[in-house]
Amino acid sequence: MLNLNALFNASADDKISFIENLELKAKAKEELQKARLEVRNCLRERIPAILKSKGYEGPVPQPKFFTQGSWAYKTLNSPAKEPQQADLDDGVYLPLTFVKQTKKPSVASDIFFLVTEEALDPLAKARGWTLNRKKETCIRIELSKYAHIDIPLYAIPDEQYVLLKAAMESLTMDSLSESAVRGKTDSWLTLPHDEVLLAHRTENWKKSDPRPLHDWFVNEVERHGLQLQRVVRYLKAYRDWRWTEGGPSSILIMATAVPLFKKNDGRDDLALLEVVKGMAKSLRSGVVSPADADESLTVRLGSEKVEEAALAFEDFEKNLQGAIDCSSPETACRWLIEKLGGRFPNEPTWIRVLTVKETINSVAPVAAASVLVGNNKSA
Repeated sequence: MLNLNALFNASADDKISFIENLELKAKAKEELQKARLEVRNCLRERIPAILKSKGYEGPVPQPKFFTQGSWAYKTLNSPAKEPQQADLDDGVYLPLTFVKQTKKPSVASDIFFLVTEEALDPLAKARGWTLNRKKETCIRIELSKYAHIDIPLYAIPDEQYVLLKAAMESLTMDSLSESAVRGKTDSWLTLPHDEVLLAHRTENWKKSDPRPLHDWFVNEVERHGLQLQRVVRYLKAYRDWRWTEGGPSSILIMATAVPLFKKNDGRDDLALLEVVKGMAKSLRSGVVSPADADESLTVRLGSEKVEEAALAFEDFEKNLQGAIDCSSPETACRWLIEKLGGRFPNEPTWIRVLTVKETINSVAPVAAASVLVGNNKSA
């Protein structure tokens, strides 16, 4: 049996392990962070100015921001292959009462998209960025061939907006609602009054709050340790190598992996194997969002793609189990590079061949059925 941990997560300074190869380059990180700051400053200044230029009277609340997704969870990997891109999701929030000054929610969502895009357009042109207006739930800023920032737009309950340290006062938007011609269901009465709402280009608004998912994963990492974070990144790296585009979403991978995770100090390979062993069964059984038990992540993916993912993770399990069980470090490296790509180290000398005693100790004990039935203890 082999100990492959050093290939996944070496502690030695002279070894560049898989987890380090998954990191974004320092320059790429700096570019994303700089772009996020520029976008935020632009929207803080220009959204209120543009609204006032369109005839709104009174104070306009400055937008507030919340970085979400893999950047916030610290599970962001560098792209494995083209056309994959590193992404940063930065939500823009306005208070619900401000947004709801229009009589029709469709108008409010349209205004939010149009004003935000108008605000961003000069900055994008000056920086050579491209605004992608085709995404239904966000504005995508293509920074380069390798990176983008997604800007989802939210209406948030006022008390929560205040918690984001923003002062807000209402103003009238009724004049703009006159121009909307939508269905009879285009009414704020049909939408939740106390939920975070995500602006949608075709469905107006959808109940969607990224914060519970963020809090759930952060809490799980605090409970289980950073090894959980790394295991999720290994699974995402497998996904990105297996599927150039598509495959199970990062949220689905996280929601499937966390309940299966068992901490194994100093053995990322075994911790990963433990999760992969249960992935197929969990996917086929159905996985719900940790933030909303009524939302099925597997239904969203679709039955055919769920089965495709289950088969892929079964294949990965056989490969990883075989690499751990085999006697040849060279073979183990080759098998894992086939599934994880060239970023996985081809370093057989980093692999430890375990003694019989170490092999026995590395295998988790299986609980045996008790030979006692009832209380047969002798007097």
